[in-house]
Amino acid sequence: MRDQQASRSFDIVNTIAILLFVLLCLAPFLHIIAISLSSTRSIMSGEVSLIPVEINWDAYKKVFSDASMIRSLGFTVMLTVLFTIMCMIMTIAAAYPLAKTKLKGRKLVMFIIIITMFFSGGLIPEYMLVRNLGLLDSIWALMLPGLVSPFYLIILITFFQNIPDSLEESAEIDGSSYLRTLVSIIVPLSLPVIATLSLFYAVGRWNGFTDTLMYITSPEMYPLQLKLYQLVQNNMVSELLVMEGANGQAKLQPESLKAASVIFATVPIMIVYPWLQRYFVSGVMLGAVKG
Repeated sequence: MRDQQASRSFDIVNTIAILLFVLLCLAPFLHIIAISLSSTRSIMSGEVSLIPVEINWDAYKKVFSDASMIRSLGFTVMLTVLFTIMCMIMTIAAAYPLAKTKLKGRKLVMFIIIITMFFSGGLIPEYMLVRNLGLLDSIWALMLPGLVSPFYLIILITFFQNIPDSLEESAEIDGSSYLRTLVSIIVPLSLPVIATLSLFYAVGRWNGFTDTLMYITSPEMYPLQLKLYQLVQNNMVSELLVMEGANGQAKLQPESLKAASVIFATVPIMIVYPWLQRYFVSGVMLGAVKG
């Protein structure tokens, strides 16, 4: 009886602690939403906390009427989808043979891969490489340098090693090639970890702006995160919004426009997460633990 009461008390305390932690994590996001929906007067007076005051949709109207923001959204979605697909193709293609212990030179290749996790050439050599390859101011400069993550590759290798060899041996007896076995057997069995790594790659690309800042000069190739970076760093929201001809009849508080822009860039990637959430925990655990 005492054990049941102690367990129940622990569950209650644990639940309360988790809820408080969740609220602590949600507070900044709720504050941004509240600012984006509040009036200029309430923002200037400091009345806005977690709940909008004098709800005003003008900031969102400004953002959605700005052609450059809509163009950046479309370009970012296209870039993220293409980048994720290419990353997973390259990661799967590298992980499958490296999961075979009988592969000659496997240890050397794995050692080289692990070294890249701790040491890199740095920004200047990377920029010089991209420039010498003629990739500056092109979409390939945002895709090719980060196609394969060593950490994600090792997770996928570990997952492939957990798949019973008997499945591949049966396919080989039936005359299946390595490519056919990979596509028809290995990939379908690896959907949880593939979905998880796809989410990691997609979020990383969606949130990235440093490479765009270095490699891209054409405004039409600015992703959303670089657009937000410019808005926040330069504190010139109004000027950036009218660059494409989006004139504002009423003057809005710059903080409201910043907040609306942040929500505009955050919601699309948040919509993707629930679709992959069921694979998230199982994919990470299965790819991280061998045996």
